Amino acid sequence: MGMNFFGTYENSIHKMRVVIPAPLKEQFSKDSDKKVICSLGEHNSIVIFPLDNWLLLREKLSNGTEQQRKHWGFLVHWASTPQELEGPGRVRIPDKLLKRADLWDAEKLVIKGQDSFVSLWHPDRYISVVENEFDEVPESFSFNDIQV
Repeated sequence: MGMNFFGTYENSIHKMRVVIPAPLKEQFSKDSDKKVICSLGEHNSIVIFPLDNWLLLREKLSNGTEQQRKHWGFLVHWASTPQELEGPGRVRIPDKLLKRADLWDAEKLVIKGQDSFVSLWHPDRYISVVENEFDEVPESFSFNDIQV
């Protein structure tokens, strides 16, 4: 299972392809067979799941609560066919996802590791979301909660 996708990077889109940064690409497990599924994510971002994580997510959401099954249906509706990472880690992003995420004509994009998947963001949307959702440390945040 590929995990530990962390970090934020900036890159460009070239011929509808995005290069996954090496630190993220290295986290793909052998079980993923270097295959990914792209779909639409939160705030019209694009999410890229290694195939093994996609299959685990399918198991979790399709057998979960009604809300989780709806989330699964949404992800499946926007999902690409499985595809192999090309060359140095390039992923072809389907037109419909690029358009929905406002990345069709974008020169740059933000690539964010999100533990079990990678997300792609229009830079302006990413900044807006980060500023709105993570402007302050929640009052309930405690160092005791993050001790290992």
